[in-house]
Amino acid sequence: MPEEQQQQQQQQHPIESLMKTAMETIKEMVDVNTVVGDPVEAPDGTVIMPVSRVTCGFGAGGGEFEPLEKDKKEGEQTPSFGGGTGAGVSVQPVGFLVVGQGQIRFLPVDGNMIADRLIDLAPQVLNKIESFFKRNNQQQLTPTPVPGAGEGAPPA
Repeated sequence: MPEEQQQQQQQQHPIESLMKTAMETIKEMVDVNTVVGDPVEAPDGTVIMPVSRVTCGFGAGGGEFEPLEKDKKEGEQTPSFGGGTGAGVSVQPVGFLVVGQGQIRFLPVDGNMIADRLIDLAPQVLNKIESFFKRNNQQQLTPTPVPGAGEGAPPA
């Protein structure tokens, strides 16, 4: 088996090993804990989790060239290779996921805070509107007593 692996590595182009090494390094650097960070518990029992945006870029290149006649060794047939790889990773905080007091909220780091607050309050506003309409419907269904109209009073 070791001989087969050596033959495969010899057949593998040098750029492939460069790319493989770079991708393995990026994989080690970026994992799920980079996107959703470790939770932190506040003294009141609220759990806060940071959320980030991770972007990465990768590039590789290389080329083969024939050595000059004076640099050729006797019996050498493979061309020379020159190459390189590069990668970049960017981590930007997006916000915090807050879990506590019977609700889950997302607090963004930047953005329109007024719109976010309105979205957070929307369920409460809808509940109040619904209860207002229910109360009005109940008042319309129950008869309202007319002042001065009793049982023995003559009709007007």
